Amino acid sequence: MEAVEARAVIKYLHKKGMTPKEIHEDMMKTFGDDCPSYSTVKKWAASFKRGKESFRDEPRSGRPKTGTSDDQVEAIHRMVVKDRRVTVRHVAKSLGISFGSVHRVLTDNLGMSKVSARWVPRMLSALQKLNRLEMSRALLARFQSDPDNFLKRFVTQDETWIHHVDPESKQQSKQVSSVGKVMASVFWDSEGVIMIDYLQRGKTINAEHYAAKLRQLKAAIEEKRSGKLEAGVLLLQGSAAVHTAQVSVAAANECGFELLPHPSYSPDLAPSDFYLFPKLTSHLHGKRFDGDDAVINAVEAYLGAQDASFFHQGIAMLEQRWTKCIEVRGDYVEK
Repeated sequence: MEAVEARAVIKYLHKKGMTPKEIHEDMMKTFGDDCPSYSTVKKWAASFKRGKESFRDEPRSGRPKTGTSDDQVEAIHRMVVKDRRVTVRHVAKSLGISFGSVHRVLTDNLGMSKVSARWVPRMLSALQKLNRLEMSRALLARFQSDPDNFLKRFVTQDETWIHHVDPESKQQSKQVSSVGKVMASVFWDSEGVIMIDYLQRGKTINAEHYAAKLRQLKAAIEEKRSGKLEAGVLLLQGSAAVHTAQVSVAAANECGFELLPHPSYSPDLAPSDFYLFPKLTSHLHGKRFDGDDAVINAVEAYLGAQDASFFHQGIAMLEQRWTKCIEVRGDYVEK
C-alpha cells in the first residue's frame, strides 16, 4: 500500500483510541505483508498524538538527503514491500545511496532481516508467533492424517521478480544500466508447474487481475491434472492484500478451491519461497537477458527441465518445516 494510504489508516485507528501495537496488529490482519513496519506505525501515531493533521512529511529546507532521513527510510521501505526479495545492492543503486546506509536502515530502522531470501521483521510479535504456531499445528495434523491425499490436492502460488541482469559481483552491479524485470507468478504442485503468469515492470497485480488468474488456474488444472478438481484443490497462497482481498477470495470459492491458512511474514513456510524460487534464482544468477521474452524463455526452460520428483521434494518439505515451527513455538524456522 502507498505511504499516504497507510498513514490515513494509522490516523483513523489512532483517533479510535488504539495504541500503536494495536494499530499494527489490526493493519496486519487486513493488509498482511503490505502492512507498514511497527516502527513506522509508532512514529506516525506519535505524530498524530502531537496534533499533526497532514499525512505528508514536513519540508526540510537545507537538510541534506542521507541514508537515514525519513524520506529515505520511507523509500527503502516501499521498495522492500513491493519486492521482498530485492537485494540491498539493488536498493542502493536505485536510490543512489550507499550499500551500508541501506543495510543499516533495513536492519536498524525497519528491524528487518532475510528469511528464505525475503525481507521480514527480524523479531516476530507474540501474536504473529501464535498465528504461525496454530496454523502449523492445523496444517501438520491435516497432512499427517492422509499425506497422499493432501499432496494430490495441494497447489501453491507465489510471485517473484526476474531481472534482465543479475550481477554476480559488486563491480558488475556498477556497470549494469538495464533495469528491466518481469514478475513471474507461479502456480505449481507436487507434479510440476501448472501455470505461470508474467507481468512486466511498471505494472502491478491487483485483486481483479489475481481473481482472473484463479479462474484460469481452474481451467489449467482441469486440462493438466485429471481428478484434482473433483478431489478438491487445497490452495496455499501468499498473505498479501491482493491474495486476501474479497474479490480474490470470492473467485477462489467460485472455483471450488479451499484456501489453506498462511500466516503473514512466513516465507519459511511457503514452498515457493524456501525451495522453488531460490533454485530458480541460483540457476539464473549472473545471466543477462536482452528483453522480457528472453527472461520468460529462461524461466520456462529451467522449470520445464525438472521432473516430478523435484517439485514433490519441495512440497514434501512442508511437513518438516511445520514440525520445526511448532518446536520453536512459532518463531522462524530459519535463523
